[in-house]
Amino acid sequence: MSKKIRILIVDDSALVRQTLTSIYSSDPEIEVIGAAGDPFAAAEIMREQIPDVLSLDVEMPRMDGITFLKKIMSQHPIPTIICSTLTEKNAETTMKALEYGAVSVIQKPKVGTKQFMEESRIMLCDEVKAAAKAKVQKYVPRTLKVSQKLTADAMLPKPASKAMVQTTEKVLVVGASTGGTEALLTLLQAMPVDCPGIVIVQHMPEKFTAAFAQRLNTLCDITVKEAADNDTVLRGQALIAPGNLHMLLKRSGARYYVQIKDGPLVSRHRPSVDVLFRSAARYAGKNAVGVIMTGMGDDGAKAMLEMHEAGAVTVAQDEASCVVFGMPGEAIKLGGVDKVVPLNLIAPTVLQLCRD
Repeated sequence: MSKKIRILIVDDSALVRQTLTSIYSSDPEIEVIGAAGDPFAAAEIMREQIPDVLSLDVEMPRMDGITFLKKIMSQHPIPTIICSTLTEKNAETTMKALEYGAVSVIQKPKVGTKQFMEESRIMLCDEVKAAAKAKVQKYVPRTLKVSQKLTADAMLPKPASKAMVQTTEKVLVVGASTGGTEALLTLLQAMPVDCPGIVIVQHMPEKFTAAFAQRLNTLCDITVKEAADNDTVLRGQALIAPGNLHMLLKRSGARYYVQIKDGPLVSRHRPSVDVLFRSAARYAGKNAVGVIMTGMGDDGAKAMLEMHEAGAVTVAQDEASCVVFGMPGEAIKLGGVDKVVPLNLIAPTVLQLCRD
């Protein structure tokens, strides 16, 4: 029998600690080694036993979770999941946690329907398994170039109306999960203001996707926003699927737009990369360029093959640069990937593909 994944839960709510312990203990691959009410209590447990994964709350007494995470990732990195409530304040704070090296963000479980609790159990346990496989590194502060945010009009004139009637307009569809928040930052920062329209599914809870998009928007030359139903896909703009909702690429004449829909978990996720990629295969075909990036599981792999068969060019992030080589690896195994490249070369690769 394989070794169980040891997780330490850190949350100031006794109810949350009890609920998470129950959820994680229900999975035979996971072992809860402790549940602490604050970082100081967690440190005492960690003196005896270092967990494989840390589940960390944001707001706690004596020391907040973000400060604790920064200390851990600067000294002895441990794959960490941020477990937070759905508030705008927490969402903004959580973006700092991702910068410090947190592997992913999850929504705190809450009392709901039987279906809701089962979906929460599936997603929470999957996040722990993904984190256990993640390659984490020590946190080293980096300087990000932040320039004044201007519209595309400041860089180039608006395209002539006839540009949108061309049926060869390219669209870039991207899927990512564990480790994807920082990988997407690397990708989007390398995109010029006249890049093809980009549509992204990043596995992340609702509300957090809005804060994530806002963070990227301040750090990138292109415009980045959380997608809304019927948003047009525009050059120089990236649309990120809202958490807990599926996003499909659609086309009306020469106009690409996105459709935001509720629905069941697909490939154990909502939003699902498979849903986005299948819609791209159907409505964009050979005019689409697909990119599958770091992430646990196989979401996106089957539909990337559909894109490939529809004539789209497909790109996967290589194993060395992935935090978790799950989704790209599965897509490669299925034969749906045309090119495998490291993270730092994805942007120039796809830009060249869009020009070809």
